[in-house]
Amino acid sequence: MLHPTLAQSAHKYWQQLQDKYSEHHWLAEYQDEIKQVCALSDFVADSLLRDIHIVQDLLVNGLVQQSEIDYTAMLQKRLTGVESEPQLLQALRYFRRHYMVHIAWRDLLNLQDISHSIKQVSILADALIVGAYNWLYAKQTAIYGVPQGEFGAQPMFIMGMGKLGGGELNFSSDIDLIFMYPEVGEIDNGRKTIEHQQFFIRLAQKLINALNQSTVDGQVFRVDMRLRPYGESGALVSHFAALEDYYQDQGRDWERYAMVKGRVLNPDNAYYKELQQILKPFVYRRYIDFGAIESLRKMKGLISQEVRRRGLVGNIKLGQGGIREIEFIVQSLQLIRGGRIADLQQQSLLITLDVLLQQQILPGEDVAQLRDCYLYLRKVEQCLQQFDDAQTQQLPDSELNQQRLAFVMGCENYAAFEQVLQHKMQQVTQQFRLLIGQENETQQQQWQELDDLWLLTLEQDEAREVLSEFVEAQDFNQFWPHFADFRQDMQTRPIGKRGRESLDKLMPIALHIALHWQAPSHTELLLRLFDVLKSISRRTAYLELLVENPGALTQLIRLCDASGWIAQQIARFPLLLDELLNPQSLYQPTPLDGYDAELRQYLLRVSPDDLELQMEVLRQFKLSQQLKIAAADVTGVLPVMKVSDHLTYLAEAIIKQTVSLAWEQMVQKHGLPQGASMQQRNFAVLGYGKLGGIELGYGSDLDLVFVHNCPGNEPTDGQKSIESRQFYIRLAQRIMHLFATKTASGELYEVDLRLRPSGNAGMLVCHIDGFKQYQRQEAWTWEHQALVRSRIIVAEPELAKQLQHIRCDVLSQPRDKTQLAQQVMDMREKMRNHLSKGNSEQFDLKQDSGGIADIEFIVQFMVLAHSATYPQLLNWPDNVRILSELVNQGLMDKETGEILTEAYLTYRNLGHHLALRNAPVLDNSGEYESIRQQVIAIWQACFNVS
Repeated sequence: MLHPTLAQSAHKYWQQLQDKYSEHHWLAEYQDEIKQVCALSDFVADSLLRDIHIVQDLLVNGLVQQSEIDYTAMLQKRLTGVESEPQLLQALRYFRRHYMVHIAWRDLLNLQDISHSIKQVSILADALIVGAYNWLYAKQTAIYGVPQGEFGAQPMFIMGMGKLGGGELNFSSDIDLIFMYPEVGEIDNGRKTIEHQQFFIRLAQKLINALNQSTVDGQVFRVDMRLRPYGESGALVSHFAALEDYYQDQGRDWERYAMVKGRVLNPDNAYYKELQQILKPFVYRRYIDFGAIESLRKMKGLISQEVRRRGLVGNIKLGQGGIREIEFIVQSLQLIRGGRIADLQQQSLLITLDVLLQQQILPGEDVAQLRDCYLYLRKVEQCLQQFDDAQTQQLPDSELNQQRLAFVMGCENYAAFEQVLQHKMQQVTQQFRLLIGQENETQQQQWQELDDLWLLTLEQDEAREVLSEFVEAQDFNQFWPHFADFRQDMQTRPIGKRGRESLDKLMPIALHIALHWQAPSHTELLLRLFDVLKSISRRTAYLELLVENPGALTQLIRLCDASGWIAQQIARFPLLLDELLNPQSLYQPTPLDGYDAELRQYLLRVSPDDLELQMEVLRQFKLSQQLKIAAADVTGVLPVMKVSDHLTYLAEAIIKQTVSLAWEQMVQKHGLPQGASMQQRNFAVLGYGKLGGIELGYGSDLDLVFVHNCPGNEPTDGQKSIESRQFYIRLAQRIMHLFATKTASGELYEVDLRLRPSGNAGMLVCHIDGFKQYQRQEAWTWEHQALVRSRIIVAEPELAKQLQHIRCDVLSQPRDKTQLAQQVMDMREKMRNHLSKGNSEQFDLKQDSGGIADIEFIVQFMVLAHSATYPQLLNWPDNVRILSELVNQGLMDKETGEILTEAYLTYRNLGHHLALRNAPVLDNSGEYESIRQQVIAIWQACFNVS
């Protein structure tokens, strides 16, 4: 039942309708519905009084029951026969009123949800704007001719900004537009030439007039052009080159923020891709962009000042907890992360919320809360504007509109509505402060004590006093020269005003955390940290990342303390700083069986045609995953064998994806080789050494051998055909190119192909028959030793089966054990003489007697000597499992097997940690001498060395 105030309004409008349309007796049939809607909206009531056909179409023809309408087709039909601009203006206004009444009717009676409503308003706006543009473009080209360019007729692209761009336009909104066209030039129609710029300015002026001009029929939209380059002083329409120059040289942060919502309303054109290539790099940075937060905070501050200055109490858009704060939360996260996560490059706030949830950037509870609050506030806004088709976000002070609002929002009275609204806006404010809130003053005071150390030029005694509560006198003497050098270096670097401000904010915080850290050596820790800061000093976004995220800074200091290698990796590849934002995932490496799928997901974000970016993404994936493995290693989450497993499985996933990319590129260029298909490549990659033995370390290269099984040498079936076997040679070259090319993130892996048949003198890729013949007839004993630690990384099942058969066949050949032992010892001696870096005081864990290589050679000798009788030894390529099998088969006593296994794992674990400290694989502690002597004794027993 309607409130008395609403009932009075309903009666008034019903009486006016009856008086005006007394001959339309059918109105009485819809009396209750008409009275209810008219009670809720002066705009609807006035529209019905203007035109009985609107009422008839809605109720008699059933338009009100339709949730979606093809506005474009309906408008095109409406504009058929329109000959003049005055007729165009009238038709647009009639169409807009007709269908806005339809949307308002369904909204006010709660026949549709608000997300559908704002989408329909946006689709209607698109149809009106583009429909008017198409009509005017046709008329103007009939007079002046068509502006031509590289791809034919040039359009004037219309970019909708704000909620129009987001497809979430409110009911009575102005529209922010930017106009642009592809190329400068002239139209020569044989009578009088006109420049493209002049042509499009005239077109833009006519379009603005068609939409913006107030006539007796009202307005279509208020048009705001102030977001264009240079604002009101800029050209009304810009060509692409001018647009690119502006956004590259002068585009400001608030324009990036606005352009997140930018959407071209008429993109169906050959020139559109070029426009995207201009705008996308301006809006979205490839790195995580924490500089956006400070800019957004300043923008929000200006808006807050305006709210206070104008006394905007009760403003559901600009007020505290209003729509604008939700937009700030979402758009700031888009600016910060959108360059790395393409799915965030959305104009719609609601769709972006879904992506923030999917990407786990915001918790599900926060996303649900923001969505609920946003839709509630948008419903309130829609109601306020539908009362009288007025652009307002101000809560009403008249009793009539208060009762209208309470009724539509389903509240018993206005006070109950205010209570719900206040709760929603408080929830928004809490989330807003968490993301873009003011700086924590208490926290700032913690760093204040070290400000003087960084910002002032202190004498050594003054610095000693400042640091006295942090470091001992001896540590100060060691630390101070390095700090002074670093500070002097940073003062002379041209890092710009913004970079300088960020560095000055960061350093006291960083020093405070580092000097309180329980580190073996604060000097060593700070030297590593300084190296990282030097490497990012000209990349302000990363300085801002650390300022905005003390948690990330803490993780950086933790990792710098734990590992010089990690610190060096971060210094070389600052993009790794992004991984510090989520400590939970940082110390939880990808599951062993998850690297393939994770890498595929990484590459899905990249266009298949962008080879350069594909190579960069492969490298970024490797770096970020290696960092996670190392972080888990130094914190004890992963034992040594699991570290190697993860590093190996990571490399395998990258190898497989690299082969796939190379194959696709080769087939695209040359077609398929004889006997192959996209699924059946007849190509294999064998892994040797640490890769084959599932024992990769942090800096390991990849020992690879390429094999093909091409049945003939007919030409490939592409336009640029080549001989089929030549195809496989070029495929191998392409794979090597993908691995070796240095991008911003370095090379992918160093690849060693010297273990292929005939070594460096052999073919880059060999036929399986040649591989078999070489291994059986020509290979040296050391090559068969290498074959022990080989396995198939990439191959189709049938080819893999053949290669595995060759491996087992070759390794299980009967051998003269005495001759074999001598050959193995000779090779071991040769390696030790050439490669050992140890001396009387330092033990080379790998190459010295009693080290890793001795254990590996013992294992390889045993396999070659006994696999003819014990084929089970060929089941595994890694030393630990082979040692276990030697014990199982009775070829080695249990104690010997345990000694060698424990020694091998101990050496490898120490080797990993030395690598993480950027130290050579040498030990001078003497701690491992007992283990070493045990291995030497086993070596002597195995090879009968006295």
